[in-house]
Amino acid sequence: MHNFKTRWEIQKNWQLIHPFLGVLALVFCGYTLAKVVLSNFSANNTILLVFLTFILSYGILNVTLKLFNSLEKKWNITYRWELIAIFLVFAITGSSAAKLSGPLVKLLHLHEYFNNSFLFWTIRLLIVFPIYQVLLVAIGWFFGQFNFFWSFEKKMLRRLGFKTFFND
Repeated sequence: MHNFKTRWEIQKNWQLIHPFLGVLALVFCGYTLAKVVLSNFSANNTILLVFLTFILSYGILNVTLKLFNSLEKKWNITYRWELIAIFLVFAITGSSAAKLSGPLVKLLHLHEYFNNSFLFWTIRLLIVFPIYQVLLVAIGWFFGQFNFFWSFEKKMLRRLGFKTFFND
């Protein structure tokens, strides 16, 4: 356990929640992908599902660790465990914003107004965008990464042309 804490630069025991949640998310992604792959082949074998889950999880882990190395330098992260928290925030925020936009689209009856699917999805993305922005900062705060996500948000909005609102 000491080696694990040293590798991820964990100073306090509460910080272990981030790697724990990261592993849960990793295995969940592997499981979800494995179910999709097996459903395409009409296979319903539990042993194959477990095996494919671990293979896919291992592949996702390798890709994620490579991303960690490059993003740690780019984002100027102090501790490695913070990267896990940041990735979790991005994952939870994206899923939540997409999920929350569904009821809003139904409430606004957009299906009735836009028969063209391209136009419908363009409007839906325009609805998701502000929800995502608010959730990103809020969930980032919950994971203890408010400063990172607030500066990330300001940088993104500046690039979109909202320079007058964020003159730091």
